[in-house]
Amino acid sequence: MATARREVLVRSTHRGLRYVDGRLAEVLEAGRYELPAPSNLRRRPMVEIVQVDMRERELTIKGQEILTSDKVAVRVSILTQFQVVDPVAAVERVASYEDRLYSDVQLAARRSLASMTLDAILTNRNQLSEDILADVQALAESYGVRILRADVKDLVFPGNLQDVMNRVLTAQRLAEAQLVEARTKAERETLEAQTRAETDRVAAAAKAETDRVAAQARAEVVRLAAQAEAEAERIRAQADVEALTVRAANAGAYAQHPALLRLEELESLATLSRNAQARIYIGFDKHLVEGADS
Repeated sequence: MATARREVLVRSTHRGLRYVDGRLAEVLEAGRYELPAPSNLRRRPMVEIVQVDMRERELTIKGQEILTSDKVAVRVSILTQFQVVDPVAAVERVASYEDRLYSDVQLAARRSLASMTLDAILTNRNQLSEDILADVQALAESYGVRILRADVKDLVFPGNLQDVMNRVLTAQRLAEAQLVEARTKAERETLEAQTRAETDRVAAAAKAETDRVAAQARAEVVRLAAQAEAEAERIRAQADVEALTVRAANAGAYAQHPALLRLEELESLATLSRNAQARIYIGFDKHLVEGADS
């Protein structure tokens, strides 16, 4: 008579630990496995398969009341994500890797919170999560579990302390807003001062350029006036020289031809005679005048 056999299915999300008579024989991958059926006719080895979940899972440590370094009671909840990476270690080294992980994270949180002040916890919650992860990570790997993250999920304070902290946070936000406003005002005043200084500098530069151009123009006017005066003086001198030259030539002509001088005198008398107001005095010899008187 054939002996019935049992079948065990190991899914792809799990690994199977095959024990024979209580001893670990092998690690089974995903698949279907047959187990020998028990028989009273003869002694057969006892085979058992323990399945271990290899997926990423979450473990929440809820409502742990812990004292900070400044003696403030804080109730904290921690969310831990983990994954079994060594099924043999997870089953063989600890009685329950989930319970062990729970207690390890709990103790790590107590150690970290006990070393921090309340103000440090409030201002840097990420540091608390990082401390817990660093504290428990190597320990969990010793029993085949990898810690993916350990984050502080909730922080609960005593009622009166909560009110105080709310007021403190409100005051901090108000102080930050005032600081930003003061910084903005200072920057605006600085920009305005720089703008005024630049405007004054440009105006001063423009005035200096205007004064320079005006001074240059005045100097050019003086130079041109002096040049014109010198040219006029030169022309007058040249005219005087030409007039003297003409007179000298006339004088020479009159000396050579006395009749020309007489002709000039007659022309001058003719010109004067046309003026009714002119008086002409003609000189006579003295003896002729005396003779006429006698």
